[in-house]
Amino acid sequence: MCGALKNLTKNTELMKIHKEGYKIVLVTAMICLLAGIAAYLAIPASGRWLYMIIVLLLILFGGVLYFFRHPKRVPPADQGLFLSPADGTVVAVDKTREEEFFNKPMLQVSVFMSPLNVHLNRYPLDARVIYRAYHPGRFLVAWHPKSSLHNERMTTVYETRSGLQFMVRQIAGVVARRIVCYSKEGEKVTQGGELGFIKFGSRVDVFLPQDTMVTVKPGDKVRGGLTTLAELTSSED
Repeated sequence: MCGALKNLTKNTELMKIHKEGYKIVLVTAMICLLAGIAAYLAIPASGRWLYMIIVLLLILFGGVLYFFRHPKRVPPADQGLFLSPADGTVVAVDKTREEEFFNKPMLQVSVFMSPLNVHLNRYPLDARVIYRAYHPGRFLVAWHPKSSLHNERMTTVYETRSGLQFMVRQIAGVVARRIVCYSKEGEKVTQGGELGFIKFGSRVDVFLPQDTMVTVKPGDKVRGGLTTLAELTSSED
């Protein structure tokens, strides 16, 4: 399978499949295989419909592989840089009042993840997990301003060695119906490590202190574990 993935594209982000996709990839492969066999038995080999069905099945399988790609990324290892936890497009940079944990005004940066983005979420900094909470909810479109409060979501809060606290909120959307979060209260996490996975497109909100110097704006494209969202006022080294 690895050899086939290498031939799909020159993009190195297709070199590996994430563990969250193993089961879905296997089921999709079986469905495509059975559908292909059924089409071959039901349609004459020379019929154009057979070729069209086979092409569609290959596209479906390739799309599933593409969605669950697991890029190998090396973060800059600079604790003065707050890295994006997700791939996607910045849809908001606002001052808002965060009421779940901090109960005070914070700076919110939101990244929308389309179904074409890498859906693995990564830790922005070295830190310790101090809070984790799952909230059931609705499935509004992920770019909707109220999705952060009303949609199904997973909230985690982290604290660095210097005492900086920040929040990462994974939000489900219309298509995304499962949020996976690997964070556990009390554990230490590493910048660029795997935070979790949101299946089939959604949004990630980050909440930072108000005096944080954000380096992105709405419309910017970001990559999880690589793109700097903000420069911290003091180094976390």
